[in-house]
Order: sequence, then C-alpha cells, then structure tokens
Amino acid sequence: MKFSDILGQEGPKERLRAMIDSDRLPHALLLEGPAGVGKFALARAAVQYLHCTDRQNGEPCGKCPSCVQHATFNHIDTIYSFPVLKSAGGAVSDIFAPQWKDFLTKSPYMSFGLWQSMLGNPNGQPVIYVDESQDIIHKLSFTAHGASCKVVVMWLPEKMNIQCSNKLLKLIEDPLPGVRFIFVSNNPGEILPTIYSRLQRVEVKRLADSEVASYLAARHAIDPADAMAVAHLAEGSLLEAEKIYTDNAELTKFLEFFQSLMRLAYQRKIALLKKWSQDVAALGREQSARFCEYCQRQTRENFIANIRVPGLNYLTRAEQTFSSKFSPFINERNVEQLSQLFDKARIDILANGNAKIIFFDVAVKVILLLKK
Repeated sequence: MKFSDILGQEGPKERLRAMIDSDRLPHALLLEGPAGVGKFALARAAVQYLHCTDRQNGEPCGKCPSCVQHATFNHIDTIYSFPVLKSAGGAVSDIFAPQWKDFLTKSPYMSFGLWQSMLGNPNGQPVIYVDESQDIIHKLSFTAHGASCKVVVMWLPEKMNIQCSNKLLKLIEDPLPGVRFIFVSNNPGEILPTIYSRLQRVEVKRLADSEVASYLAARHAIDPADAMAVAHLAEGSLLEAEKIYTDNAELTKFLEFFQSLMRLAYQRKIALLKKWSQDVAALGREQSARFCEYCQRQTRENFIANIRVPGLNYLTRAEQTFSSKFSPFINERNVEQLSQLFDKARIDILANGNAKIIFFDVAVKVILLLKK
C-alpha cells in the first residue's frame, strides 16, 4: 500500500511521512476518525514506508523485499491485530489470518459488517481478547528480523476487553526498544482512558464530497450529479458511499414513496394515503426509519431548491425532475415542521411504535402542512 493509493487525506499523509523521515515515529500512535475514510490504509502505507529500504519521493518503492512482503501481508516484523470471535482454536488474530488477508483485499476501507460476515457470523460481536495481548507480548519478545523495528498495527482498539487493555497498557507505558504500535480507531472515546491518554494522535477527517464523488464517477461511471448526491449522503465515507450506490434500489423505492406521499397529500386522497402508510410500514423497522431520514433530506433539498441556491443542492437526476415542480410547496412556513414531523416518526418507529399508525398520522399532517 502506497500513500498515492489512498484517496485524499494529504494532511495525515504528510504528517506520517515527516515522522518517519525524521525518525520520530512515536512508540504508540493512534489514527482516529470516522469509518471509511482511509485510516487503516494510511497505517498500512506508513508501515510499508517505514520498512522500505529504498524510499522514493515520499513513497515506498514497492520493489524491495520489504515492500513485496507488505504487498502480500507477510512482512515478518509487522503484526496485525484485530477483533475476532472465539473459536475452538482460540481467540487470537493468527487463527483468522486467511480471512484477514482476504478481507484487506476485498475491503481496503475496512467494512466492519463485511468482517463480521467473513468471521462466519454477521450478527456476532468480535472482540480483542486477553489471549491476543499475550500473543502480542510473546511475538515482541523476539527482535526484529528484516527491519529496524517491529510494528503492531491494531484495528479497532476500542474492541479490546478490559483484561487485554490492561496487559497492553504496560507495554505502552514502558515501551520496548525497536517496537512501535499503530492503533486505528473509529470510536476513540471507547478506548480505555489510561491507554488513550498515552497515545500520540493523528486525526483523520471525513473526505470532501468532491473527492468521494470523483471516486464514484471514476469507479462506477455514473453521472457526476448522481455521484455528488450519493457523496453528500455518505458524509465523507467511501464505505457509506459504496453502500448507498449498491443499495440504489432502496433510494429509488424511497423516492417513489416520497412522491406518492406528497401527491396524495396534496390531492387529499385519504383512502389512498391509508394504503400508502401500510405499504411503507411493510418495509420493516430499520428500513422505515431510513425512509424517514430520506424524507427529511428531501424536505431540506426541496427547500433549498425553492429559495434558489443551487450550489447547496444535492439531488440525483430523478430527484431533480420531481423537485423542479414540487419544491415551491416547501417554504419557510412549513419546512421546519415537516422536518420535525419526519424526525419524530423515525424516533417513534425505532422505539417499536406501530408503523402503520405512525405513517398514517404523518400523511394526515402533511396534508395540512402543504397548504401553508
């Protein structure tokens, strides 16, 4: 993995390069930020750059023995640690090395859901157990073989149980010579505070919408306007952008439901709105809640379209077609109430409220709000 393989994140890249070039890479470093923005890819690139014997223009060469070993996840002085499920063979990362290598190839931006599936239980809760800390301590008792230092790269240190955290804390407080830890966290607030306070931290922020949109347009050859709309929904995460693009059928269904709601509410067709509420409720709790979020977004986007600020609009071509005629009905008199209505519906649905009743109530209130 080279730095140039990673989308954006020029600030963290330069900081990591500078640390390594000046031989000031801290013994315990944390890359923290939202999921899907390239943190683990940065860690991989940094370790390969550290071990490379022929660095060129701020990049690992990709050709030396160390780089070749990194490319196949077989570098002898790089220890990968990650959450696992307990198995008959134990609860250490090495047992799941084949799945891990496959995972890194399939998901360089680290989809936790995919990792759960590859462990054999999509609903399981992978943990970093105390067995893992003991295994790491054992491996670090040997000196580096092919590089100047050993590096432990741990994905999701917030998944360490308390026993594992306490064992590794001693290593972080009293580091061994020639050993570096690089932790990669999506939720740093969940890391044991005594460990977190001892880590030097590099914040990795969300990607720009333009970067995500360019990636989508190039990878999937989709319309730039559609790519930008998906990027805006993804909130800077490539993982989320890919999920939204893959689930395009869901967005199409949501747009159809939203259009039906607004058209039937404007025409005051109560009987058809009752049928509409039943159809939406049939989506199930989680998808119904996502539909409410979609309605909130459409309310906002149509209000922006109505006040004619196109630079702030993020709509797909299909949404734009509907918005061109519908947006005048979303104005300063009803936009806030509509947004609150959909948000309350989402909360009520997630609290196991009766979705048919909730959506019919929404439909009746939309009738009144559209007339404002």
